[in-house]
Amino acid sequence: MKKNVLALAMAVSMGLSLSACGSGTASQPQESAAPSAQVSDNGSGPVASGVEDGVLTVGMECAYAPYNWTQMNDANGAVPISNVPGSYANGYDVMIAKKICEANGWELEVVSTAWDSLTPSLQSGTIDVAIAGQSMTATRMAEVDMAGPYYYATIVCVTTSGSQYASAASISDLAGGSCTAQSGTIWYDSCLPQIEGAQIQTAAETAPAMIMQLETGTVDFICTDMPTAMGAVAKNPDLKVLDFSGTGGDFQFASEEERAENVNIGMSVVKGNSELREAMDKVLSGMTQEDFEKMMGDAIAVQPEI
Repeated sequence: MKKNVLALAMAVSMGLSLSACGSGTASQPQESAAPSAQVSDNGSGPVASGVEDGVLTVGMECAYAPYNWTQMNDANGAVPISNVPGSYANGYDVMIAKKICEANGWELEVVSTAWDSLTPSLQSGTIDVAIAGQSMTATRMAEVDMAGPYYYATIVCVTTSGSQYASAASISDLAGGSCTAQSGTIWYDSCLPQIEGAQIQTAAETAPAMIMQLETGTVDFICTDMPTAMGAVAKNPDLKVLDFSGTGGDFQFASEEERAENVNIGMSVVKGNSELREAMDKVLSGMTQEDFEKMMGDAIAVQPEI
């Protein structure tokens, strides 16, 4: 049923795209229509795992390198994006998803899903899991259940090597600078406001848009996590990572527990889907932090230009 609904949604999406092109408006990939919600008929029974058909449907932005990105071929193990015909997804999230599917004998399906639509897509049943570089915050876990962590991501800033902020040793050295981060993230909502006098610009919709603002001089620095920063620097050596972690000049949280929840990266499933969450956690429990770091390094090595 899930595949049939996705196929129908794709057909409708293509029709809408043709209409948009005819009117001279740029078309955007359409998200799949939602199948029935993952609850029992009376609403009180156990939540279905979502993989009864043997297919794990994973939502991700496909625009958040090195966690995930879009490419136009299947090079380096990329997999098709089911709702964007002719496009393929790759990155750390795809590598992890493939490992989970291999361990459980599932087929992997990737659905391109906007960042703000990840949780609604879970709740509607459009996707089974979001594997998209999401931090395991208390706010997010009030809406979904999460497996993981499947990565530990330090919060950093990135500037250009010729910037007046290139030698910053703490967030206090960034005072007064123009900055931004991706929308809907702890970096934008909680970290940037800690910088005294920061000129916080409108949040970027995507990680590439955030990096582009830095590269074009629209902002002096950005706030993000270490993998995103490493991926950006790998493609543009003129960028410099500012890592204040472990110092008194780092971003502050109310407790170490709160800090941990903002650097631990997890996978979201709909509330009550313990079967799928436990299946994924079982795979992750057999991996070490060194395994995660190696896989992230592999992703960064093959990511395309941002």
